[in-house]
Order: sequence, then structure tokens, then C-alpha cells
Amino acid sequence: MLSILLFAKPVYELFQLSSHDETASHILLIPFITAWLLYTERKPLQPGVAFGLQPALLLLVPSLLAAILSLNCQACTPKTRLSGYILSLVLLVTAGFIFACGSVAAKSSAFALAFLLFAIPIPEFFLGKIIYALQAGSAAIAEVFFNLSGAPVLRQGFVFRLPVMSIEVAQECSGIRSSLALLILALLVAHFSFRPFWKKSLFVAAGLCMMLLKNGIRIVTLTLLANYVNPAFLTGSLHHQGGVVFFLIGLALLIPVYWALRKGVGKSRGRDAGNVVARDTGNRDGGVAGKVERQLTATRVALFDKTLQIP
Repeated sequence: MLSILLFAKPVYELFQLSSHDETASHILLIPFITAWLLYTERKPLQPGVAFGLQPALLLLVPSLLAAILSLNCQACTPKTRLSGYILSLVLLVTAGFIFACGSVAAKSSAFALAFLLFAIPIPEFFLGKIIYALQAGSAAIAEVFFNLSGAPVLRQGFVFRLPVMSIEVAQECSGIRSSLALLILALLVAHFSFRPFWKKSLFVAAGLCMMLLKNGIRIVTLTLLANYVNPAFLTGSLHHQGGVVFFLIGLALLIPVYWALRKGVGKSRGRDAGNVVARDTGNRDGGVAGKVERQLTATRVALFDKTLQIP
């Protein structure tokens, strides 16, 4: 609460940004998702005897530096300066968590705390490169689907020329909003569904590939419909409000990857549980057997003593 009061103005600007900027529309959900993640991992969050002062200072110093640099950066755009302030706030909140709950609890909640980084608006100098990469990847995927469709298409950079019309994969066609949503969802699914790090990484990488794939499918679908059915498809509701449809297509393409990585997970957990039960049973059996053996030994000693006492 104190952190939010200190950063009241940047937090207010963040709410305003998320309400009209499609690249920041997800930010309002991040604090609630983080709180839910901390709630699901509440069992290990037991405050220790000692406060995590030293680990907290390791984040407190960068938090102060980020705030000072953002305050004094005259060449920074308002959005870039806001990114610096929110980065400082995230580091401050994380430092406070470590100080209050200790480094052990913070380690067990590392994913939830790291998830707060999605609340930072993407700086414009990074955002431009990300959008360009999405444009280039989507255009390459679209070219493959155009060739598979057999439609006569000539590609010139981000422009595709068809017999009736030409279309350009503009920045608005990069799908940055749905791509961020798909990436966040892939991270959450990987966190809760897979234990090995390589499986988590592979699933997230598949999510990144599906971002480009569903963008390519969207470009080809709208272009072919406009070229052969009705040019209004390029200005209709499917173009401007059909992002949900292609987002669901991206999710559907991730399902086979999910099930492929989930194969053997139930069996391995069952074997682990069986091994634990076997160890527990063995320990109990060993304890009972040891107790019986000690009782028999004591009985033999008593009988031997009585034998020696017989006149």
C-alpha cells in the first residue's frame, strides 16, 4: 500500500495508458493474476524468524536507480519514463515482499513475483523491434500459406500483390495484443502443468510460434476472402473485431503440443507416489520389526539370567 501511495501518479497514468493503448491493455489484469498466483502458493508463504533484509536491499537499490533515472531522463518519451517508474515500483514491491516474508518464501513465489514484470509498459524502443519481428514473421508465414493455396501472389517486403488488390502487413496487422495474451496464457499453463524446465520452455516456445502462425492464417484468410469473395472483408468486422477468432485458432494449435508434453506425466507422478508409499511402508515395517526384535532379545536375556540363578 505504501508503495502505491509513493507511485500514485505513475499508477494513475498506467491505468490511463491501459485503457487506450492496445499494447498495454493486459496490464490491468496482471496485479489480479499475481495475487491469485500468490494465493495458490500460500502454503509455503510462512514468515520466517528473521527478515530478508540483505536480499531486499539488492532490489531496493535498483528500484531507486530506476526511479531517479526516469525522473531525470529528459530525452525519454512519456511512455518510456512511465515504464521506468513502474519498473521501480515492481522492484520495490518485490523487495518489500522479500523483507516481510523472507528469501525462502520469495523463492517459492518467484514465478508470481516475476509475473509482475508484465505490468511494465513495453518501452517504445523495444516495442518497435517487437512489432517489426511480428510483421516479418507473420509475412513469412503468410507467404507459405499463399503458396500452398495456389493463389497467384507476388511478395515485395511486407506487401502482397494479388490479381485484384494489394495488401500490406502493417504494424496494426502484427497482432501484438493477441500475441501478448497468448504468451501470458502459455506461461501460466506451462507453470501449472509441467515440472521439468525443458518442457516449460518448449511449451512457451511453441506459444511464440503459434503467435506468428495465427497471424499468418489471419492475413491469408482475410486477403483471399477479399480477393475472391468480397473486398469488404478487409474493412469488415472480421478484420477489426475478429481477433478473438484467430486467437482461439492459436489456442487450438497449442492443444496437441500440450497433450504431447503431458504424456507420461501422470504415470511418473504415480510412480513417485508409489515410491513414497513404499518407502513409508518400509520404514514402518522396519520400525515394527526392530521393536519386535528388541523385545525378543530382552526376553532371551531375562531367561538366560533366570537360568543362571537356578541352584
